[in-house]
Amino acid sequence: MFWKRKPKKQEGPEATDSAAEVAVDDKEAVGTTDSGTAGENPSEEKDAVAEAAEKDSGLADGSEKDPGAAEADAASTDEAPVVDADEAPADDEKPVVGEGEPVADAETAEADEDAEDGAAEADEPVGLFADETEEAGVTGPDSDGITRVRSVGVFEFDDEKFDVVANTWIVKADDEGVIVIDPGYDAEAVLEAVGDREIYLVACTNAYGPHIESAIKVAEEADADIALHPREMRAWRRHHGAEHRPEIEVEGQGALDIADLHIDVLALPGTSSGSVGYYIAELGVVFSGDALRKGEPGMVGNTYIDYTTQLASIGEALLSLPPDTRILPDRGPSTTSGAESKNFDSWV
Repeated sequence: MFWKRKPKKQEGPEATDSAAEVAVDDKEAVGTTDSGTAGENPSEEKDAVAEAAEKDSGLADGSEKDPGAAEADAASTDEAPVVDADEAPADDEKPVVGEGEPVADAETAEADEDAEDGAAEADEPVGLFADETEEAGVTGPDSDGITRVRSVGVFEFDDEKFDVVANTWIVKADDEGVIVIDPGYDAEAVLEAVGDREIYLVACTNAYGPHIESAIKVAEEADADIALHPREMRAWRRHHGAEHRPEIEVEGQGALDIADLHIDVLALPGTSSGSVGYYIAELGVVFSGDALRKGEPGMVGNTYIDYTTQLASIGEALLSLPPDTRILPDRGPSTTSGAESKNFDSWV
């Protein structure tokens, strides 16, 4: 098998509070630099300055400068007018650039503006999956080996039907195989995007239709295991029956090692009691399911199941990740932890 679960709790001094905190600690680097010193012999510097001054004044050899030479030097200048101290321009009369700001102030303002733009760009979602389109199709792979398959289907919940465009994520695990996250409504499109590679695991963030609809078909075609939280089994059986149970139970603070990938499982209850996210620190990406979408906590149909718990999951597990972490949800475009942190207060 290509997977193994990390113990939910560790004993001893190396135990950690959560997988998200470990990821933050691993990304922090501390470095120190040594500062050099200058001007270690002040007396030598003063002697050098005095010698240079004597040389410029023509007194270095004890002789006085010829008056005629002095007059010639004066004549060779551009005869710049002498300005009395009382007539010197005041600070507020300095040459200015642009909107009437002094040159130095304008340069400082421009530097500050560039810094702010850089910080804003760092928080903005980037990459192939930040588009706002809602059409079925395949996008990718991106530079991290992630491919998105969008499929159109009908989600039935609470006696209502909702048309949805679901995201399925295919993640390169090594040169031979991938993992598939939240197989939606089009198993053929997913298998075609996988191609000749092996599917090591089909991982579901919860057991709502858009996340498990094609799970069995994709898994059976590739002879792969299915991963799901045990609290989602009742919803799974309502959808797929009891004949084919997921082989792997995943829970928050657990982990999966699949080929070259180490995947932390994040507990994200709120939309359902067993919702989870899959965080891959080395890729700087988390698959959030329906817990968090761009600009909003995810809804189930047109309602929130447990809004307070969902907000706690978002704040503690997702927004505690490094701000440039890409959030790839079950629907809609990608976003980042930094971008959604700015929205959190408005959701509370």
